[in-house]
Amino acid sequence: MLISWLLRLPRIGPPTHRAKEFWSLCGNALTPKRGVFGKTGDLQTILCLACAKDEVTYSGALNGDIYVWKGINLMRTVQGAHGSGIFSMNACEEGFATGGRDGCVRLWDLNFKPITVIDLRETDQGYKGLSVRSVCWRGDHILVGTQDSEIFEIVVHDRNKPFLIMQGHCEGELWALAVHPNKPLAMTGSDDRSVRIWSLIDHALIARCNMEEPIRCAAVSTDGIHLALGMKDGSFTVLRVRDMTEVVHIKDRKEAIHELKYSPDGTHLAVGSNDNSVDIYGVVQRYKKVGECISSSSFITHMDWSTDSKYLQTNDGGGRRLFYRMPSGKEVSNREELKLVQWASWTCVLGPEVNGIWPKYSDINDINSVDANFNNQVLVTADDYGLVKLLRYPCIKKGAKCKRYLGHSAHITNARWSHDYQWVITIGGADHSVFQWKFIPERKTKETLHIAPQETLADSNSEESDSDQSDVPEMDSEIEQETQLTYRRQVYKEDLPQLKEQSKEKQRALPMKKRERAPGSGVKLHFIHGYRGYDCRSNLFYTQTGEIVYHVAAVGVIYNRQQNTQRFYMGHNDDILCLAIHPLKDFVATGQVGRDSSIHIWDTETLKALSVLKGFHQIGVCALDFSADGKRLASVGLDDNHTIVLWDWRKGEKLSAMRGSKDKIFVVKINPYLPDKLITAGVKHIKFWHKAGGGLIGRKGNMGKTETMMCAVYGWSEEMVFSGTCSGDICIWRDMFLMKTVKAHDGPVFSMHALEKGFVTGGKDGIVALWDDTFERCLKTYAIKRAVLAPGSKGLLLEDNPSIRAISLGHGHILVGTKNGEILEVDKSGPITLLVQGHMEGEVWGLATHPHLPLCATVSDDKTLRIWDLSPSHCMLAVRKLRKGGRCCCFSPDGKALAVGLNDGSFLIVNADTLEDLVSFHHRKDFITEIKFSPGVGKYLAVASADTFVDIYNVMSSKRVGVCKGCHSYITHLDWDRRGKLLQVNTNAKEQFFFEAPRGKRQTIPSTEVEKVDWSTWTCVLGPSVEGIWPVISEVTEVTSTCLSNDRKVLATGDDLGYVKLFRYSVKGKYAKFKRYVAHSTHVTNVRWSHDDSLLVTVGGSDMCLMIWAHEPEGRREIRQCDSEESDIDSEDDGGYDSDVTRENEITYTIKALSTNMRPMSGVKPHQQLKEPTVDERQGVVRGSSPTVHFRPPVSRALPHPEKLQTNNVGKKKRPIEDLVLELVFGYRGNDCRNNVHYLNDGVDIIYHTASVGIVLNLTTSCQSFYVEHSDDILCLTINQHPKFPNVVATGQVGDTGDMSATSPSIHVWDAMTKQTLSVLRCYHSGGVCSVSFSATGKLLLSVGLDPEHTVTIWKWQEGAKVASHIGHTQRIFVGEFRPDSDTHFVSVGIKHVRFWTLAGRALLSKKGVMSSIEDARMQTMLSVAFGANNLTFTGTISGDVCVWKEHILVRVVAKAHTGPVFTMYTTLRDGLIVTGGKERPSKEGGALKLWDQELKRCRAFRLETGQIIDCVRSVCRGKGKILVGTRNAEIIEVGEKNAACNILVNGHMDGPIWGLGTHPSRDVFLSAAEDGTVRLWDIPEKKMLNKVNLGHPAHTISYSPEGDMVAIGMKNGEFIILLVASLKIWGKKRDRRSPIQDIRFSPNSRYLAVGSNESAVDFYDLSLGPQLNRINCCRDIPSFVMQMDFSADSLYIQISTGAYKRLVYEVPTGKQITEQTQMDRITWASWTSVLGDEVIGIWSRNTDKADVTCACVSHSGLNIVTGDDFGMVKLFDFPCPEKFAKHKRFLGHSAHLTNVRFTNGDHFVVSAGGDDRSLFVWRCVHAPH
Repeated sequence: MLISWLLRLPRIGPPTHRAKEFWSLCGNALTPKRGVFGKTGDLQTILCLACAKDEVTYSGALNGDIYVWKGINLMRTVQGAHGSGIFSMNACEEGFATGGRDGCVRLWDLNFKPITVIDLRETDQGYKGLSVRSVCWRGDHILVGTQDSEIFEIVVHDRNKPFLIMQGHCEGELWALAVHPNKPLAMTGSDDRSVRIWSLIDHALIARCNMEEPIRCAAVSTDGIHLALGMKDGSFTVLRVRDMTEVVHIKDRKEAIHELKYSPDGTHLAVGSNDNSVDIYGVVQRYKKVGECISSSSFITHMDWSTDSKYLQTNDGGGRRLFYRMPSGKEVSNREELKLVQWASWTCVLGPEVNGIWPKYSDINDINSVDANFNNQVLVTADDYGLVKLLRYPCIKKGAKCKRYLGHSAHITNARWSHDYQWVITIGGADHSVFQWKFIPERKTKETLHIAPQETLADSNSEESDSDQSDVPEMDSEIEQETQLTYRRQVYKEDLPQLKEQSKEKQRALPMKKRERAPGSGVKLHFIHGYRGYDCRSNLFYTQTGEIVYHVAAVGVIYNRQQNTQRFYMGHNDDILCLAIHPLKDFVATGQVGRDSSIHIWDTETLKALSVLKGFHQIGVCALDFSADGKRLASVGLDDNHTIVLWDWRKGEKLSAMRGSKDKIFVVKINPYLPDKLITAGVKHIKFWHKAGGGLIGRKGNMGKTETMMCAVYGWSEEMVFSGTCSGDICIWRDMFLMKTVKAHDGPVFSMHALEKGFVTGGKDGIVALWDDTFERCLKTYAIKRAVLAPGSKGLLLEDNPSIRAISLGHGHILVGTKNGEILEVDKSGPITLLVQGHMEGEVWGLATHPHLPLCATVSDDKTLRIWDLSPSHCMLAVRKLRKGGRCCCFSPDGKALAVGLNDGSFLIVNADTLEDLVSFHHRKDFITEIKFSPGVGKYLAVASADTFVDIYNVMSSKRVGVCKGCHSYITHLDWDRRGKLLQVNTNAKEQFFFEAPRGKRQTIPSTEVEKVDWSTWTCVLGPSVEGIWPVISEVTEVTSTCLSNDRKVLATGDDLGYVKLFRYSVKGKYAKFKRYVAHSTHVTNVRWSHDDSLLVTVGGSDMCLMIWAHEPEGRREIRQCDSEESDIDSEDDGGYDSDVTRENEITYTIKALSTNMRPMSGVKPHQQLKEPTVDERQGVVRGSSPTVHFRPPVSRALPHPEKLQTNNVGKKKRPIEDLVLELVFGYRGNDCRNNVHYLNDGVDIIYHTASVGIVLNLTTSCQSFYVEHSDDILCLTINQHPKFPNVVATGQVGDTGDMSATSPSIHVWDAMTKQTLSVLRCYHSGGVCSVSFSATGKLLLSVGLDPEHTVTIWKWQEGAKVASHIGHTQRIFVGEFRPDSDTHFVSVGIKHVRFWTLAGRALLSKKGVMSSIEDARMQTMLSVAFGANNLTFTGTISGDVCVWKEHILVRVVAKAHTGPVFTMYTTLRDGLIVTGGKERPSKEGGALKLWDQELKRCRAFRLETGQIIDCVRSVCRGKGKILVGTRNAEIIEVGEKNAACNILVNGHMDGPIWGLGTHPSRDVFLSAAEDGTVRLWDIPEKKMLNKVNLGHPAHTISYSPEGDMVAIGMKNGEFIILLVASLKIWGKKRDRRSPIQDIRFSPNSRYLAVGSNESAVDFYDLSLGPQLNRINCCRDIPSFVMQMDFSADSLYIQISTGAYKRLVYEVPTGKQITEQTQMDRITWASWTSVLGDEVIGIWSRNTDKADVTCACVSHSGLNIVTGDDFGMVKLFDFPCPEKFAKHKRFLGHSAHLTNVRFTNGDHFVVSAGGDDRSLFVWRCVHAPH
């Protein structure tokens, strides 16, 4: 699907550079292709375009030509279509219309042949300079827009009479506006020098007159006869309105006239100028000047006359308001005489009457114009922001309320009422437009409801103004409280991974001890007492099955009232704030607090998340609602703008979003009849919204005064809305208009529910009311009282008439949720059953469990003490109100008494059964923080307070017997020892103290002894035995409480982040492992075990919940989902070591575009060197232009220059090379990439990659075909196995930053057979994409990045849309793979990492693999993954084991599946068999490749006949009866399953770079030598490797002798070897140097061997002296290392290019340097491989500042040179190329750094060798035709 959208884009670049770009959208990447102007046209600025079919495009240029394009190529030019620039082009069915600056419109047929031309300048309406900016042609009508803001309609058959539809002012600002005193006319004047008169009735221009100067202001005399115009040059002109003839023209000032006004009696004209003065002229005296006002110190901005024409008031630019006596112009200093003055008009912006136009607290002057309408007492203002505002007049208080109207684009310069106050006229400065607004007076608004008020923006600026706030009712205390609640957290759960990383940095410095392992037992949430009613509404519903769903803390609760049990949705990790139920009552949506707050939609039966919506709301989500069809969901965020979002929740897509309101929104409801409409209601507003594209348009409900709305529902038709206010009224709305209000409750109406025939409401007054369907009458009320509680209630009602916050109907009952945290069920006949209850508002801290009964007590800041039954009846047994809140409580050892510490410093002891007082004391002022009876008989009671003391009381005698002093901060925890003698105390300052009872004497105990003390309880958080409970990020979180189980095995802790954790006691050593559970939202304040350890009870601070957890001891526990999350620190067991894995993990991929030089070069680059003049030039000899033949003047008797290069085809006509075509690639990327070899087409082809090319190899013909669209190295490859997408391949590449630019990493999806790109996904994985995988249906693609977060992303690859993305792991992830049967489940593995992911909507949920289920299993580095039936997953590890997982829990380990790391696994879809590949020494039993059954129980091993000591398999794939294997040694082998026969399909160098390249002098074979110590012989026609020799050392360079019978090889260690080609025997070897040999060459006469090394030397050896190879000479004074060498054709000279960018010539064999340029110019070279020299200066490009041209080779014909560079490009130039930056063709495919390039004999092929990619590319040369 190729969409050609054609955009006009100004390109950045040098000024000559004008371009047209053709963009195509593929995936999510827009790729531009530059238009090719070719020979048909010259570059022009292109102004407009039109598209036709068959990829034909027409474009209009600045010079009047039209270019015709086909694809991206220019086909032809229509010369001179217009006289000058073509501004507009329009395509229609009949053809094309064009319009230009020459004022002509031309019509063309579909093939762009001219039909006709219409010259508008010649028509009736035409004028000189008319320029067409826009044209549109339909049928026989043509619309034309001109530069002077006119619109004409031309009818073709009457073309000389265009009809003027619209006109306006042209360029220049528009400032002047005046209205006629008694006719509906308005006059405007502008910088375009025209004055125009407009009729307000006909909306038409009546007259127009052009003046000499730009006009800045206008006024009409009182009788309407004269029109005065003030000009920009300081003059003013008076015209007769009747015929626009001039009366007078006067120029008394130099600066612009900005304001002029006639006096009401018509005798004077006041003219205010920018000269800071007002001149007064007498109208009757032919405008003679009669006075002037000169008190202003700044320019005059506004003026008004008094009604008796005796006074004038002015405003100036300095913000002063002055008064003058008329007509003399004397300033009035005594303000008393002005008190009775009445003003004829009010256009001033200063003065008490218009104070309200200015904002309260700022002194800005952005209001340009005001005008008062005295009749209706309103004021209109115009300002710099394009707003027209309507206010009351007079408005005395600053910041008055107003209505605002949009329309103008920027500043509005003037606003005036028409003479009869029917209209307002406003004019825009920069938009040149005149707006006419109809005024609707107040008394009429009621009748004109059908004229929708134009309410754009908010209806008014009411939020900031308080002038008339007096009519707003008092805010209800509860609502006041609620609006002030903040849900912002210091630390959000999302921040934890980041904080953990930061803390880990610190922690890595510490020596680590072995960490304590996690406990064997676990807990499971069993029951929660509590319901969130104090700040949430309408969050309680019946489900389909009659269960009750609500939320508390971070848990969604499903309560079964018959069995009194609860089930929990635990997907949230912070407070849930709202809940909505799907119309079918089976799904629920809940929204939570969070930095990026999420909404979960989950199933009430399975408790599984169906979709998670995130990435939009901040801080939290406060309201949700499903649409009636259940497909959409509306949500409101807690950000400052209370953003509203409409979602398609199943897809996880945001449909629309809009800022809701500055004030808090309490409720959102989608219209059940029209799902595009919705309402929101909240503090001081109700708004009606409708969806418009990706946004929402909202209008405020009109109700006179602003009330706070608490709830709202839609009624029985789409326009009826009912809302409940904070004053107890029900408002009934039709559309957005309030029809009536009904008083329903005392105090706010918090909840309402619509029934089929009626409504039910609940309010703060604790009454549930049933209404009929129009709220005419109340049918029944139920008061929530203790008296009517049914006997089956689970608890006690705390007070009568609690405030009702949620109401819902179903199953014959009314369900009610109260502010006090109770859930009640009201039977229609009256009895009320209490189902659930919890504490009311206020933090809960006090918790105690009974010493021998299943009971617990809690005490809270809500001033209640409660006793709860922990047995299955789950109810509150007793409650008592206290005079103060409490923070702690404790049962006596016999369970009869209960001590309670209060917040005023007193404490009580009550009877544990009746809760009646036994005794009370009040000795302290600050609150009591902890209270504990001593063990045994409970003789003493220790009472700790925030005053830093612990008081010890004797319980029997009720006396204080001791005080423990010496703490520096308030006391947080205390414990007794078993004997009741010793107290352990923790303080807030993290101090630990010991005191002796009963006196309270302080003791010092060494820490080693503390553990030996037999403590009766352990609730402290300090000390060596609990050191490990403090998390890594202890700076931001406190452990608030602990409790040791009675069997002393498990320590439970609660912390500030809402985690409950279990540790194995004792917790010595830092950062112990644990199990952790999330249910509480913010801080867990207390945890206690029940007397028999069967239950753990926890209380949450601000979530006011009491949670009961069932304890499941070790052994009894079946492995279950969501048992717990494992500890958050990665295990410090190292994940294992393997050199290959380490290399793969630590490799950093370079971006080609940013690569730097491979060789350590120094000096100035050739193209930047200044040339020294030659001898000839010094003598003034002029040289010819041809670089090969120099014409010299006859005096020089020098010989003509020889050829630069000896060429071998003497008799033939030489043909240059035009192009290179990629023919063959030898190489495969196996050493750091995996799973990248696959079968295609049932095993006919295989696909793999190397460098930046994807290669498809046909196994029968051995032909290769290539995908070359990648711009950089490919790192991963996968194929789509779904039959709907045959041969679809995805490849991911290296990239730079993930900023979506051209160098960003990208994934290409392409067809392996046609090589057509199907989609390009640019992605945010900075660094590169290291793994890709298709889902089961083939529609989704998973990618894993190399970015620091190792992001995991899911794409819909066909659309290029990102579905979801999530941080993967702190360390490298190697593979991410979809389950073969799923579109939503996938697994990722990496360094000490295995995660099981689920895609829910647009969110990724994940679980870490749980290892603890198997003894001694440890998390190690995981390398590969495969899948089995029934949710089995297999992961291969670094140690050679394979882990078997069920869901996310480890069930078995296949020990030593391989002896080394298991690098790759492949799941066969058709029979489920699994292939594994690893690193292993070949043995009789087998090797690195094994085939397993479906459950990884039995296997069969295969030997790879590669001759390697260790086989290392990196990629496996299974076809029909064959297995395809890719190895680390760059081989691809096919293994037969039956006979285990190996067939090597692909060979390559396994380690690079490949430095040496030598082509045979007469055959199409070549040699390569590389760092892997091998020399290989490749055959181009046969497409294969013929031979390889292992040298045992890295080789660096290689060369054939001229006859091809010998080969010389230079090594990295300084040695060189000469082999005989026929026998591969060594003829001779020598090591005279210690550093790498860079180049080695035979002389053309085969006598000498030159050896160039890194030691800046070239050694000569005489081969005729035999194989002992004694050095006969060497070249000295070489400035740097040697790069390339070439002999001359006569073997007498050698040229050397060096690392200092210098080329030198020496004699052979003397080694004498030749410096004379003339002598050098005469040498003919046998070959040319140098990158330096004047002849090749053109091969250096502009952007080689960091990187270099590394290699070059001139063709045997001597006509072309091909080069390789550090950017990985092969370039083809003409030779010689002495001009800088020569033209060339470039060929991509290699990675960064080409090392060598050579022509084969006869110039048939070019071979290029890659440095980074260890690959050899063979390019076929395409010769120019004869």
